[in-house]
Amino acid sequence: MTGDIKKQTIGIAGCGAMGLPMAKNLNSNGFDVVGFDVKPAVDFGDFAPHMIETMAEFSARCDVVISVVRDWLQTLDLCFEDQAIFAQANYPKMLVISSTLSPRQILLLRDKLPKDVTLIDAPMSGAPYRAQSAELTFMVGGDGDNVAYLTPLFKAMGKQVYHLGALSTGMTCKVLNNMLAATNVVAVRRMRSCAETLGLAPEKFQEIVSCSSGSNWFGDNFDAVDWAEQSYAKDNTIGILEKDMRSMLDAIQDHPHLIEGGFEKAVIKALRGL
Repeated sequence: MTGDIKKQTIGIAGCGAMGLPMAKNLNSNGFDVVGFDVKPAVDFGDFAPHMIETMAEFSARCDVVISVVRDWLQTLDLCFEDQAIFAQANYPKMLVISSTLSPRQILLLRDKLPKDVTLIDAPMSGAPYRAQSAELTFMVGGDGDNVAYLTPLFKAMGKQVYHLGALSTGMTCKVLNNMLAATNVVAVRRMRSCAETLGLAPEKFQEIVSCSSGSNWFGDNFDAVDWAEQSYAKDNTIGILEKDMRSMLDAIQDHPHLIEGGFEKAVIKALRGL
């Protein structure tokens, strides 16, 4: 696509902990933004006037839709089944997937979409507080001209934008990144617990680790990450991280030598024990 993207209407599908601040940052940067969510518009406070409650209207209004729904099943619902953007009489001609899926699923989605729809994968890294401060990192896969066209959107929501190559390369990077993140979550939580059991204050332990060889993003930002001390639940952030690990396993399923040793499955098991 070409032209001025600020003349287009941008839709955010899935206005949760990540999607809503993304939408607000686009709005504050002068983009015409509307949102869609399964929750009623009244639940969205000062953003409620921008929420659209029928898919027919949302689909017809939007030129570009950024999907921030939870997983593959919700993506299918959004695109083809329950909400069914692409079964509407009028639908957007560009779809950006910022949910974390398997790169294999991105390629499946491309084959299911109407031929006149451009698909870009642009998952992001950063907790909700990074979304609120427009400091997300976007990992983008797709045609270079289309990525360039969308880059002003990403820069309004994030601090770093990396175009990694063809469709699905952004998602490949994201699931690998999230495996690293999951190992850090497990390690930090377990070592903080060990520190406390052994008579060392977890906060003091973390302060020292942050300037030592055990430093990592999760531990260094422990107090700022609102889900840092969550226990596992299917629908919370730890559960979503488990879902992302399963996307990573899906990505490498055709490469059995990468699965040998069961490391990824052990991380998933450890997440469930938090």
